[in-house]
Amino acid sequence: MRWEFGRRSTNIEDRRGMRPSRGVVGGGLGALLLALLVALLGGDPSMVLNQSPVYEGPAQVAPTPPQDDKAAAFVSTVLGYTEDTWSQIFREKGSKYVEPKLVLFSGVVNSGCGTAQASMGPFYCPLDQKVYLDMSFYNDMQRRLGAGGDFAYAYVIAHEVGHHVQNLLGISDQVQSAQRRVSKTQANQLSVRLELQADCFAGVWANRTHQAQQILEKGDVEEALNAAAAIGDDRLQKQAQGYAVPDSFTHGTSAQRVRWFTQGIKTGDVNQCNTFEATTL
Repeated sequence: MRWEFGRRSTNIEDRRGMRPSRGVVGGGLGALLLALLVALLGGDPSMVLNQSPVYEGPAQVAPTPPQDDKAAAFVSTVLGYTEDTWSQIFREKGSKYVEPKLVLFSGVVNSGCGTAQASMGPFYCPLDQKVYLDMSFYNDMQRRLGAGGDFAYAYVIAHEVGHHVQNLLGISDQVQSAQRRVSKTQANQLSVRLELQADCFAGVWANRTHQAQQILEKGDVEEALNAAAAIGDDRLQKQAQGYAVPDSFTHGTSAQRVRWFTQGIKTGDVNQCNTFEATTL
């Protein structure tokens, strides 16, 4: 992925090394297993975090990352690409894109949705409109999932920004409202459609950004597709317990995640990402 000469976003909060003043959300074996599952899925644990009280630490001003921090420079450049691309898409729709913040942290972090551990993976909090990322997750992608590569890492950021886009469009609120009125299995199915749409939005971002910036190199798309497949519910459950339970899926199968990311990157059209009206996922 060609990123070294891209514009770096200023919407980065570097909280690495900072520690919350209170304990983290949850506890016990059940919470640990849930955190590990969310981490493997690489998804949005806000639904979990929202069930627990928010603990605020003392006010601190997070600095921007140092210029010689290559990993942070990569993250801020990818975020910059998402800002430019989604701002253009929103302008085309006659509206204004509100840029999210991206918080770099290590170990534990306070968010508007609660206090989270790095083991829960990257997540987006709609209450403060921030993406949270402990970059050790990239090591986990490479080591545990076999899904390394810079464009695979960019896909993770683009997916979480996709949740921000859903929040701005009111989709997230509609889904959460619907989930409160249906069964657990049906609520999970709605969650799957929400996650697959975020995958599609990530693909739209990749398509549009490449058109504008020529960021893709040979093998990049395959990296992202491999990452999407690696975090399918069916694959992760089979790895963890030897079998899959479809009614418990919350993010989609490997094939579904690959399909919807591919849909986005091929078309570059957000109108092709309506997973909620799709008869087949």
